Amino acid sequence: MKNHLRAVAVLATVALGTVPGAVAVATAAPVSVAAAPASAPAPVAAIAVAKPVPPVQVVRSGERIDAGRGFTVWLTEEGKHWLTPDGTENFRSVVDGNIDPSRPGVSHQSEGTAAATFHSGLFYGTKKAGKVVLTDAAGRKTSATLLELPGRPGWGVWYAHRAGSVDGVGVRLYDRDGRLLAELPPF
Repeated sequence: MKNHLRAVAVLATVALGTVPGAVAVATAAPVSVAAAPASAPAPVAAIAVAKPVPPVQVVRSGERIDAGRGFTVWLTEEGKHWLTPDGTENFRSVVDGNIDPSRPGVSHQSEGTAAATFHSGLFYGTKKAGKVVLTDAAGRKTSATLLELPGRPGWGVWYAHRAGSVDGVGVRLYDRDGRLLAELPPF
């Protein structure tokens, strides 16, 4: 025979260890449960808490990242590598003296057609990169994906896809508090 219980509130807490990473949920609706042994815990409703996404994804040296639409990106201690859909491999050095890692900066490479463009580049001179934003002449903004090697080496790679041609897109690097660190005007 089933026992019918009227639950006024069922609360789950992480402290009780019922569901790791859960938050409490309350219900005032009647709950019907089958009779259970006295030692069994009461049924608990819980919602998992999502972890915040870090602004910069840490990747291993040489780990190939699918950047979408046929592009692949990877980092090594020497710099940024990317592969285009047609199989062309490209490289942007961080050790050849062409960037000044002592102050925040951003580079920009792009390739595409009048319909769509793959934008990518380096960010450097900061261990607190928060985001890279591309802005076109009409003011449309696109946020980039950021990658860096373990240990926050003070540089990383960003990439994004945008509709439209390669022309007229500016790039801005912000820290984690939203402060502008560096920018490249549209070209």
